[in-house]
Amino acid sequence: MLKRFIAYYKPHKTMLALDMLASIIIALVGMVYPVLTRSMLGDFLDGTQTAEKIIYASAAVLALYIIRLFLRYFVQYYGHIIGVRMQAQMRRDLFAQIQKLPFSFYDGNETGKIMTRMTSDLFEISELAHHGPENLLVSVATFVCAFVYLWSLDWALTLIIFVCVPILIIVAAYFRKKMREAFTERRTSNAEINASLESSISGIRVTKAYTNSEKETEKFEKGNNAFVTACKKAYDAMGKFHAGTSFITDIFNVIILIAGGLFINAGRIGIEDYSAFFVSINLFISPINTLIGFMEQYQNGVTGFERFLEIMDQEPETDSPNAEELREVEGRIEFKNAEFSYDESAEVLHGVSLSVEKGQKLALVGPSGGGKTTMCHLIPRFYQLTGGDITVDGKSINSLTMDSLRKNIGIVQQDVFLFNGSIKENILYGRLDATDEEVIEAAKRANIHEWVETLEKGYDTQIGERGVKLSGGQKQRLSIARVFLKNPAILILDEATSALDNTTEILIQRSLDELCRGRTTIVVAHRLSTVRGADKIAVISDGRIAEEGTHDELMKLDGGIYQALYRLGTCSPENMDSLKDINIGELSEKAGF
Repeated sequence: MLKRFIAYYKPHKTMLALDMLASIIIALVGMVYPVLTRSMLGDFLDGTQTAEKIIYASAAVLALYIIRLFLRYFVQYYGHIIGVRMQAQMRRDLFAQIQKLPFSFYDGNETGKIMTRMTSDLFEISELAHHGPENLLVSVATFVCAFVYLWSLDWALTLIIFVCVPILIIVAAYFRKKMREAFTERRTSNAEINASLESSISGIRVTKAYTNSEKETEKFEKGNNAFVTACKKAYDAMGKFHAGTSFITDIFNVIILIAGGLFINAGRIGIEDYSAFFVSINLFISPINTLIGFMEQYQNGVTGFERFLEIMDQEPETDSPNAEELREVEGRIEFKNAEFSYDESAEVLHGVSLSVEKGQKLALVGPSGGGKTTMCHLIPRFYQLTGGDITVDGKSINSLTMDSLRKNIGIVQQDVFLFNGSIKENILYGRLDATDEEVIEAAKRANIHEWVETLEKGYDTQIGERGVKLSGGQKQRLSIARVFLKNPAILILDEATSALDNTTEILIQRSLDELCRGRTTIVVAHRLSTVRGADKIAVISDGRIAEEGTHDELMKLDGGIYQALYRLGTCSPENMDSLKDINIGELSEKAGF
């Protein structure tokens, strides 16, 4: 882990070296005062001190302090700049990694928790990156210089004081472990709060609609209280750490008072040396205190970096070594004994074999949870098959680059996601290099251009977060325009109109029919009346193909799942009598409801 952390210093090694040099000079300047104090006190005792010496010594100290003034500014400013730039690079790497991670990662990680890794965790790492080397180097340099100077005054008294250092290290190491565990728990709790906030704020309209603000408050308070409890543990450990280590450093003063007094009484050292010990002991203790205080920052930074690495070490989506580009796509798709499971405990697809030819429309119908949407997600490799294969134009999707595969697949889903921006920006997401004319043409084909023209700012109109200012039909048409602009050879419609009212669905369906023309299309639908004209219909139940054929062929299967579901979905007076003979219980069991 240390090696990976140090790697982020490489682009800033020159500035880091200057920062460390300035820090060492600052530490050395700090040694001047006790040396001059001892010298002046010795001159006073010898009777050789003069006003001229005092002025020269004071002027020298003042000059060094002015130099230290500028050096401290340099260290504070450029040291933090190094930390911020490292933080920016880590955030850049983390964002790039997040873009590469598969859907399975997001299935198990909430947005708020990921955002915590990107913000507060990286801030703590930045602080460690700046203060870590500086505190470590300055503290060690100051400690060594002070030790050497005190040794030169009296080695025995220095050793007596130094005996306390191992005790201090042992106490610090013990409480450091406790702090690490406590601060890790605190960060986890903080991530939980962020996740809860993100969920509650995103769903505020649902909360208000169902008047469940008290429930959301209860959920928030649960996480908030857990955070308070975790903080109590962290600060308890930190309090014990500081109290224990501060007590040990206080002992230094007691030792110098007793031992120094005894040494003077025995005539081993003089008054000037004893005074120098008192002045210099702060130089001896100060770096130790700095290192003790640094422990908390170190703990925060290391914990944050560990959480950073947790995401960086996740296995990203990767192409096979000899993956080829998918070009001149016709759109033939075939499932070959495809198997898939989200985890080892539950298999979703069981040996599915199915094909759709170029330009055909395949409809997937059946009960919820049967595996229809999963099949759609497997085609663009959002998830990896656990068995079997899927081919596009006879080529295994595993042998193709994911970018080229996904560029040739357009997806329109029930839950439309729009970015916070303008109408134009959201349509352009289909193809970022498209011209304004192409954007307008895509909007026209999606039957939304005329509405956009009525807006004051037209295509530059801001739609709000997730398109909150738009109706469901308008959102869906924007997503359709986006796919028109992308112009893929393969189209997947996953419950594209199921959330719309009948009138809006009819209008949207016209846009979808236009979109499907000339493309291989896979449609997932619960309203079976919308897929009557499909070239092939597959009934998916419990991860298997229960029935397959055209609408007319499936309707001829007496007692079939599709026939029964279709009649249930179209309860007109003409078929009400036939519905009397349907055993709902048997149908539900057979269909896997």
